[in-house]
Amino acid sequence: MSKKTDYTDEELEIVNYIENENPKSVSNLKQEKKRYKQIFMDNINKRKPVNFRMLEGDLSRLKSRAISEGVPYQTLLGSIIHKYLNGNLVPKEDV
Repeated sequence: MSKKTDYTDEELEIVNYIENENPKSVSNLKQEKKRYKQIFMDNINKRKPVNFRMLEGDLSRLKSRAISEGVPYQTLLGSIIHKYLNGNLVPKEDV
């Protein structure tokens, strides 16, 4: 009886390789780990410029809020998007 897994195709490919191809460890594992960690860190925080259209009034309000926060409006906008994507942006309570 086969066991059902929830592996993706990519994960199944990796499992198949490990189980059937007899992979060999690299001789400089510590150095390779350090190298791949650096590649990851270089890319995870990389900034990418984007362009999009927004209402002029919203942009004016964003710039005003950024001035009061003491940050560039692009930084504030990036922070808002980052918080939203990470589930940390909470709506302001109605007063």
